[in-house]
Amino acid sequence: MCGRFTLTAELETLQALFRFRYEGPLAPRFNIAPSQEVLTVVAEKGERVGKMMRWGLVPFWAKDVRIGTKMINARAETVDEKASFRQAFKRRRCLILADGFYEWKKEGKTKVPYRFTLATGAPFAFAGLWERWEGASGPLETCTIITTRANELIAPIHDRMPVILPSERHDDWLDPSFDDSEYLKTFLRPYPSEQMRMYEVAPLVNSPKNDVSACIEPVNSR
Repeated sequence: MCGRFTLTAELETLQALFRFRYEGPLAPRFNIAPSQEVLTVVAEKGERVGKMMRWGLVPFWAKDVRIGTKMINARAETVDEKASFRQAFKRRRCLILADGFYEWKKEGKTKVPYRFTLATGAPFAFAGLWERWEGASGPLETCTIITTRANELIAPIHDRMPVILPSERHDDWLDPSFDDSEYLKTFLRPYPSEQMRMYEVAPLVNSPKNDVSACIEPVNSR
């Protein structure tokens, strides 16, 4: 699964890379956790638009928003079959912007956190799905990150990893009129391990209350 990630890049950098319109504020995030707001990119009327959405997908048919706590990830192998994700996979796909994510390795009775990034350190996009849920207090837009089997770099730490979409896949992924499920599922593969890097970080990241730059510092740099 993917349960924690980062987005520390400046808005101008993100807009140059992902070509989207967004007018809100954007603070650096060093420890993004489920149920928090994340920056997504969707296609609207032929252009890319940035939107903040709650992480944890709430299907449009749900009776209770609390279902979102169980929907932070969608498995690539069954994303077009599960009732919670099937319609979103056909019509409501998004990019979820990040520049790193965390996983934990069991070592005895402790879990050691590691951060994974691209080898270049550049921001990237997770393959995401989104939904709009209509409640008594108004509409709520939520999202989920699709996961796949781990690549060789991540496998010793965890057996799953988030799907990172290369830029040449973004247009087809975002296009709501494009519904070739079999073709889209070919996008949902492990990112090449040789294009990524990992390093150990401090247990500070274990608590989502800690959202500070020290979370992303390598332990051997202290």
